[in-house]
Amino acid sequence: MRITRATLADIPRLQQFRTDAAAWLAGQGSDQWSTPYPEELLRQSIAAGEVFLVHDLVSTDPVATVTLDAKADPVLWTPEEIQEPALYVHKLTVACPGSRRGLGSRILDWCGDQAARTGARWLRLDAWTTNTRLHAYYRAQAFTHVRTVYADEAYGSGWVAQRPAAISRTSLFDGTESL
Repeated sequence: MRITRATLADIPRLQQFRTDAAAWLAGQGSDQWSTPYPEELLRQSIAAGEVFLVHDLVSTDPVATVTLDAKADPVLWTPEEIQEPALYVHKLTVACPGSRRGLGSRILDWCGDQAARTGARWLRLDAWTTNTRLHAYYRAQAFTHVRTVYADEAYGSGWVAQRPAAISRTSLFDGTESL
């Protein structure tokens, strides 16, 4: 596996990841990601170097994407938590949701490794408030549920969790960019 930074030319593929994931989630009874992500926000994240594409070593097409940044949403995290060094996982999406190949786990481990290497104490994320299967998945990935925020400003994604940032003990990816 290798991870590269997304470019503006990758926007159609990034949008397709979200469309495909939304369709899969709808089949599971969830309305998560049922609205398109604003392209201008995506462009800003790409320009900031926060959007990554995951490639397997066989195909040149990306098999997943993740956004990793230091932007704490003040609707979800307290002022005290925001002061703690952390990186935040956003829009983790795989090409074949539910395939159970362990790809999401490896991406989260890479994110935790990147967080630790930047001096962060925590790897944090938020998840769709009503997606209990996703909550269970993140708990299985060693995330601890912090709280659920029921506020319109959370846009339905108010389940927040964190785990300690940790440098990976194994080589997860070959030819991977770092933060």
